[in-house]
Amino acid sequence: MDAGGLVEYERHRPRLFALAYRLLGSASEAEDAVQETYLRWAAADRAEIRSAEAWLTTVLVNLCRTWLDSARARRETYIGPWLPEPVATDELGPLESAEQRELVSLAFLTLLERLTAAERAVFVLREAFGYAHREIADMLDLSEANSQQLYRRATLRVREERPRFDPAPAHARALFEKFLTAAGSGDVAALEAMFTADIVSVADGGDKVNAARRAVLGAGRVARYVAWLFSHDVPDLSLSIEDVNGAPAVVARAADVTILIASAEFADDHLASLRLIVNPDKLAYFVRADKAASRTA
Repeated sequence: MDAGGLVEYERHRPRLFALAYRLLGSASEAEDAVQETYLRWAAADRAEIRSAEAWLTTVLVNLCRTWLDSARARRETYIGPWLPEPVATDELGPLESAEQRELVSLAFLTLLERLTAAERAVFVLREAFGYAHREIADMLDLSEANSQQLYRRATLRVREERPRFDPAPAHARALFEKFLTAAGSGDVAALEAMFTADIVSVADGGDKVNAARRAVLGAGRVARYVAWLFSHDVPDLSLSIEDVNGAPAVVARAADVTILIASAEFADDHLASLRLIVNPDKLAYFVRADKAASRTA
Protein backbone atom coordinates (compact mmCIF):
# COMPACT_ATOMS: atom_id res chain seq x y z
CA MET A 1 0.00 0.00 0.00
CA ASP A 2 1.26 3.50 -0.81
CA ALA A 3 1.94 5.92 2.02
CA GLY A 4 -1.07 8.06 1.15
CA GLY A 5 -3.44 5.10 1.42
CA LEU A 6 -2.01 4.14 4.80
CA VAL A 7 -2.28 7.70 6.12
CA GLU A 8 -5.90 7.87 4.94
CA TYR A 9 -6.73 4.56 6.61
CA GLU A 10 -5.03 5.53 9.88
CA ARG A 11 -7.07 8.73 9.94
CA HIS A 12 -10.27 6.68 10.02
CA ARG A 13 -9.09 3.76 12.16
CA PRO A 14 -10.16 5.12 15.61
CA ARG A 15 -13.68 5.79 14.30
CA LEU A 16 -13.81 2.34 12.68
CA PHE A 17 -12.88 0.67 15.97
CA ALA A 18 -15.47 2.72 17.88
CA LEU A 19 -18.13 1.71 15.35
CA ALA A 20 -17.16 -1.98 15.26
CA TYR A 21 -17.14 -2.16 19.05
CA ARG A 22 -20.64 -0.73 19.30
CA LEU A 23 -21.82 -3.20 16.67
CA LEU A 24 -20.17 -6.30 18.17
CA GLY A 25 -19.86 -5.62 21.90
CA SER A 26 -16.44 -7.26 21.73
CA ALA A 27 -13.23 -5.25 21.61
CA SER A 28 -11.17 -8.21 20.34
CA GLU A 29 -13.65 -8.92 17.54
CA ALA A 30 -13.77 -5.20 16.74
CA GLU A 31 -9.98 -5.24 16.35
CA ASP A 32 -10.29 -8.18 13.96
CA ALA A 33 -12.99 -6.41 11.94
CA VAL A 34 -10.86 -3.27 11.64
CA GLN A 35 -7.86 -5.35 10.55
CA GLU A 36 -9.92 -7.18 7.91
CA THR A 37 -11.19 -3.82 6.66
CA TYR A 38 -7.58 -2.66 6.35
CA LEU A 39 -6.65 -5.73 4.28
CA ARG A 40 -9.53 -5.05 1.89
CA TRP A 41 -8.57 -1.38 1.69
CA ALA A 42 -4.98 -2.34 0.86
CA ALA A 43 -6.18 -4.62 -1.96
CA ALA A 44 -8.74 -2.18 -3.40
CA ASP A 45 -8.33 0.05 -6.43
CA ARG A 46 -8.52 3.30 -4.54
CA ALA A 47 -8.69 5.33 -7.72
CA GLU A 48 -12.26 4.07 -8.02
CA ILE A 49 -13.19 5.08 -4.44
CA ARG A 50 -14.86 8.48 -4.20
CA SER A 51 -15.11 8.63 -0.39
CA ALA A 52 -12.70 6.73 1.85
CA GLU A 53 -14.98 7.20 4.87
CA ALA A 54 -18.03 5.78 3.08
CA TRP A 55 -16.07 2.87 1.57
CA LEU A 56 -14.36 1.88 4.82
CA THR A 57 -17.54 2.24 6.86
CA THR A 58 -19.54 0.16 4.38
CA VAL A 59 -16.99 -2.66 4.39
CA LEU A 60 -16.70 -2.65 8.18
CA VAL A 61 -20.45 -2.56 8.88
CA ASN A 62 -21.20 -5.44 6.53
CA LEU A 63 -18.37 -7.50 8.03
CA CYS A 64 -19.83 -6.89 11.47
CA ARG A 65 -23.34 -7.83 10.32
CA THR A 66 -22.04 -11.17 9.13
CA TRP A 67 -20.04 -11.75 12.29
CA LEU A 68 -23.00 -10.86 14.51
CA ASP A 69 -24.99 -13.81 13.18
CA SER A 70 -22.24 -16.29 14.03
CA ALA A 71 -21.51 -14.53 17.35
CA ARG A 72 -25.15 -14.95 18.40
CA ALA A 73 -24.90 -18.69 17.83
CA ARG A 74 -21.72 -18.86 19.95
CA ARG A 75 -23.28 -16.85 22.74
CA GLU A 76 -26.20 -19.27 22.97
CA THR A 77 -23.75 -21.93 24.21
CA TYR A 78 -21.75 -19.55 26.43
CA ILE A 79 -21.32 -20.74 30.02
CA GLY A 80 -23.23 -18.40 32.35
CA PRO A 81 -24.31 -14.82 31.56
CA TRP A 82 -22.67 -13.09 28.59
CA LEU A 83 -21.53 -9.48 29.03
CA PRO A 84 -19.72 -7.17 26.58
CA GLU A 85 -15.96 -6.67 26.79
CA PRO A 86 -15.07 -3.51 28.73
CA VAL A 87 -13.09 -0.73 27.06
CA ALA A 88 -11.51 2.41 28.48
CA THR A 89 -13.77 5.34 27.64
CA ASP A 90 -11.10 7.34 25.81
CA GLU A 91 -10.91 4.65 23.12
CA LEU A 92 -14.54 5.13 22.12
CA GLY A 93 -14.36 8.57 20.53
CA PRO A 94 -15.91 11.84 21.73
CA LEU A 95 -18.68 11.31 24.30
CA GLU A 96 -19.94 14.80 24.96
CA SER A 97 -23.41 14.07 26.36
CA ALA A 98 -25.11 11.71 28.78
CA GLU A 99 -26.90 10.12 25.82
CA GLN A 100 -23.60 9.38 24.04
CA ARG A 101 -22.15 7.87 27.23
CA GLU A 102 -25.25 5.73 27.67
CA LEU A 103 -24.88 4.24 24.18
CA VAL A 104 -21.50 2.69 25.09
CA SER A 105 -22.42 1.56 28.61
CA LEU A 106 -22.16 -2.14 29.35
CA ALA A 107 -25.86 -2.12 30.23
CA PHE A 108 -26.85 -0.65 26.87
CA LEU A 109 -24.51 -2.86 24.84
CA THR A 110 -26.03 -5.87 26.61
CA LEU A 111 -29.48 -4.63 25.64
CA LEU A 112 -28.43 -4.32 21.98
CA GLU A 113 -27.82 -8.08 21.93
CA ARG A 114 -31.60 -8.48 21.62
CA LEU A 115 -31.67 -6.79 18.22
CA THR A 116 -31.16 -8.54 14.91
CA ALA A 117 -27.89 -7.82 13.11
CA ALA A 118 -29.66 -5.49 10.65
CA GLU A 119 -31.56 -3.66 13.42
CA ARG A 120 -28.37 -3.17 15.41
CA ALA A 121 -26.43 -1.89 12.41
CA VAL A 122 -29.11 0.66 11.51
CA PHE A 123 -29.62 1.74 15.13
CA VAL A 124 -25.90 2.26 15.83
CA LEU A 125 -25.23 4.08 12.56
CA ARG A 126 -28.21 6.38 13.09
CA GLU A 127 -28.18 6.88 16.87
CA ALA A 128 -24.46 6.87 17.67
CA PHE A 129 -22.94 8.23 14.45
CA GLY A 130 -25.73 10.36 13.03
CA TYR A 131 -25.84 8.87 9.52
CA ALA A 132 -28.91 9.71 7.43
CA HIS A 133 -31.20 6.86 6.42
CA ARG A 134 -30.22 7.39 2.78
CA GLU A 135 -26.56 6.82 3.66
CA ILE A 136 -27.40 3.80 5.84
CA ALA A 137 -29.49 2.30 3.07
CA ASP A 138 -26.57 2.61 0.64
CA MET A 139 -24.17 0.96 3.10
CA LEU A 140 -26.44 -1.95 3.95
CA ASP A 141 -27.98 -2.42 0.49
CA LEU A 142 -31.47 -1.57 1.75
CA SER A 143 -34.19 0.79 0.68
CA GLU A 144 -34.43 4.01 2.65
CA ALA A 145 -37.91 2.99 3.83
CA ASN A 146 -36.54 -0.35 5.07
CA SER A 147 -33.78 1.45 6.98
CA GLN A 148 -36.37 3.67 8.65
CA GLN A 149 -38.51 0.65 9.52
CA LEU A 150 -35.57 -1.22 11.06
CA TYR A 151 -34.63 1.87 13.07
CA ARG A 152 -38.19 2.29 14.41
CA ARG A 153 -38.34 -1.38 15.35
CA ALA A 154 -34.97 -1.24 17.10
CA THR A 155 -35.87 1.96 18.93
CA LEU A 156 -39.11 0.45 20.23
CA ARG A 157 -37.35 -2.70 21.44
CA VAL A 158 -34.61 -0.70 23.14
CA ARG A 159 -37.00 1.80 24.71
CA GLU A 160 -38.93 -0.97 26.48
CA GLU A 161 -35.93 -1.96 28.59
CA ARG A 162 -33.65 1.07 28.43
CA PRO A 163 -31.25 1.14 31.41
CA ARG A 164 -32.01 3.45 34.30
CA PHE A 165 -30.55 6.92 33.90
CA ASP A 166 -27.16 7.14 35.57
CA PRO A 167 -26.12 10.11 37.70
CA ALA A 168 -23.40 12.54 36.73
CA PRO A 169 -19.97 10.84 36.58
CA ALA A 170 -18.72 12.69 39.69
CA HIS A 171 -21.70 11.46 41.72
CA ALA A 172 -21.33 7.92 40.38
CA ARG A 173 -17.66 7.96 41.36
CA ALA A 174 -18.55 9.06 44.91
CA LEU A 175 -21.08 6.23 45.20
CA PHE A 176 -18.50 3.73 43.96
CA GLU A 177 -15.97 4.98 46.51
CA LYS A 178 -18.52 4.37 49.25
CA PHE A 179 -19.24 0.94 47.73
CA LEU A 180 -15.55 0.02 47.72
CA THR A 181 -15.13 1.00 51.36
CA ALA A 182 -18.06 -1.21 52.40
CA ALA A 183 -17.06 -4.11 50.15
CA GLY A 184 -13.42 -4.01 51.23
CA SER A 185 -14.36 -4.15 54.90
CA GLY A 186 -16.99 -6.85 54.37
CA ASP A 187 -19.72 -4.60 55.81
CA VAL A 188 -22.84 -6.41 54.60
CA ALA A 189 -25.23 -4.00 56.33
CA ALA A 190 -23.60 -0.96 54.70
CA LEU A 191 -23.69 -2.63 51.29
CA GLU A 192 -27.33 -3.57 51.67
CA ALA A 193 -28.18 0.02 52.59
CA MET A 194 -26.54 1.20 49.34
CA PHE A 195 -28.60 -1.11 47.12
CA THR A 196 -32.15 -0.82 45.81
CA ALA A 197 -34.41 -3.57 47.11
CA ASP A 198 -34.59 -5.17 43.63
CA ILE A 199 -30.89 -4.89 42.71
CA VAL A 200 -29.58 -7.48 40.25
CA SER A 201 -25.94 -8.62 40.07
CA VAL A 202 -24.72 -10.41 36.94
CA ALA A 203 -21.23 -11.95 36.70
CA ASP A 204 -19.48 -13.05 33.51
CA GLY A 205 -16.83 -15.65 34.23
CA GLY A 206 -17.47 -17.84 31.20
CA ASP A 207 -15.91 -21.23 31.72
CA LYS A 208 -12.64 -19.69 32.96
CA VAL A 209 -13.46 -18.26 36.40
CA ASN A 210 -15.82 -19.49 39.10
CA ALA A 211 -18.55 -16.87 39.19
CA ALA A 212 -22.30 -16.90 39.80
CA ARG A 213 -23.82 -18.51 36.70
CA ARG A 214 -27.20 -16.99 37.42
CA ALA A 215 -28.17 -13.46 38.35
CA VAL A 216 -28.15 -12.72 42.08
CA LEU A 217 -31.32 -10.87 43.08
CA GLY A 218 -32.23 -8.65 46.02
CA ALA A 219 -30.29 -6.31 48.30
CA GLY A 220 -29.52 -8.86 51.01
CA ARG A 221 -28.28 -11.57 48.67
CA VAL A 222 -26.22 -9.19 46.54
CA ALA A 223 -24.67 -7.62 49.66
CA ARG A 224 -23.57 -11.03 50.97
CA TYR A 225 -22.32 -12.03 47.50
CA VAL A 226 -20.25 -8.86 47.11
CA ALA A 227 -18.80 -9.18 50.61
CA TRP A 228 -17.82 -12.78 49.82
CA LEU A 229 -16.32 -11.76 46.49
CA PHE A 230 -14.14 -9.06 48.02
CA SER A 231 -13.09 -11.23 50.97
CA HIS A 232 -10.71 -13.31 48.83
CA ASP A 233 -7.06 -12.79 49.70
CA VAL A 234 -5.48 -11.86 46.36
CA PRO A 235 -1.72 -11.07 46.36
CA ASP A 236 -0.76 -7.58 45.16
CA LEU A 237 -4.40 -6.57 44.81
CA SER A 238 -5.18 -2.96 43.90
CA LEU A 239 -8.61 -1.40 43.49
CA SER A 240 -9.31 1.79 41.58
CA ILE A 241 -12.20 3.68 40.04
CA GLU A 242 -11.66 4.40 36.36
CA ASP A 243 -13.65 5.60 33.37
CA VAL A 244 -14.83 2.51 31.47
CA ASN A 245 -17.51 2.44 28.77
CA GLY A 246 -18.51 6.02 29.42
CA ALA A 247 -18.89 5.77 33.20
CA PRO A 248 -16.92 5.21 36.40
CA ALA A 249 -16.22 1.53 37.12
CA VAL A 250 -14.31 -0.46 39.71
CA VAL A 251 -11.13 -1.98 38.28
CA ALA A 252 -9.35 -4.69 40.30
CA ARG A 253 -5.78 -5.63 39.42
CA ALA A 254 -3.48 -8.33 40.78
CA ALA A 255 0.21 -7.71 40.08
CA ASP A 256 -0.89 -4.97 37.63
CA VAL A 257 -3.09 -7.36 35.60
CA THR A 258 -6.83 -6.59 35.49
CA ILE A 259 -8.84 -9.42 37.04
CA LEU A 260 -12.26 -7.76 37.53
CA ILE A 261 -14.22 -4.80 36.22
CA ALA A 262 -17.49 -3.87 37.88
CA SER A 263 -19.97 -1.42 36.40
CA ALA A 264 -23.28 -0.30 37.86
CA GLU A 265 -26.56 1.36 37.15
CA PHE A 266 -27.87 3.80 39.72
CA ALA A 267 -31.23 4.98 41.00
CA ASP A 268 -30.73 8.25 42.87
CA ASP A 269 -28.22 7.42 45.64
CA HIS A 270 -28.50 3.64 45.34
CA LEU A 271 -26.95 0.99 43.13
CA ALA A 272 -29.69 -0.64 41.07
CA SER A 273 -27.59 -3.26 39.24
CA LEU A 274 -24.05 -4.61 39.12
CA ARG A 275 -22.22 -6.13 36.17
CA LEU A 276 -19.04 -8.01 37.09
CA ILE A 277 -16.64 -9.12 34.37
CA VAL A 278 -14.06 -11.64 35.54
CA ASN A 279 -13.55 -13.85 32.48
CA PRO A 280 -9.88 -13.25 31.51
CA ASP A 281 -10.78 -13.61 27.84
CA LYS A 282 -13.17 -10.66 28.19
CA LEU A 283 -10.50 -8.64 29.99
CA ALA A 284 -7.66 -9.45 27.56
CA TYR A 285 -8.14 -6.34 25.39
CA PHE A 286 -8.34 -4.09 28.47
CA VAL A 287 -5.12 -5.66 29.80
CA ARG A 288 -3.30 -5.11 26.48
CA ALA A 289 -4.45 -1.50 26.31
CA ASP A 290 -3.37 -1.05 29.94
CA LYS A 291 0.14 -2.26 29.17
CA ALA A 292 0.37 -0.16 26.02
CA ALA A 293 -0.66 2.94 27.96
CA SER A 294 1.92 2.27 30.68
CA ARG A 295 4.67 1.90 28.06
CA THR A 296 3.85 5.28 26.52
CA ALA A 297 3.26 7.08 29.84
